[in-house]
Amino acid sequence: MKIVQHFLVFMAVAVIAIVLGVVVGDYGAWYFSWLIGTATIVLFAVAGGVLFDTQEKERG
Repeated sequence: MKIVQHFLVFMAVAVIAIVLGVVVGDYGAWYFSWLIGTATIVLFAVAGGVLFDTQEKERG
């Protein structure tokens, strides 16, 4: 039963993704790039913060 639930959830996500792809049309690539770029910037900022905290702990 759990497998069927997972399948239905993933199928719903796929349908939503396809509908969004059709709605945004030619702008889909731009939105994808924007999301990937934003996620990358956030990850680099978090990594920088972690490295800064690690250096501060090693000094003190």
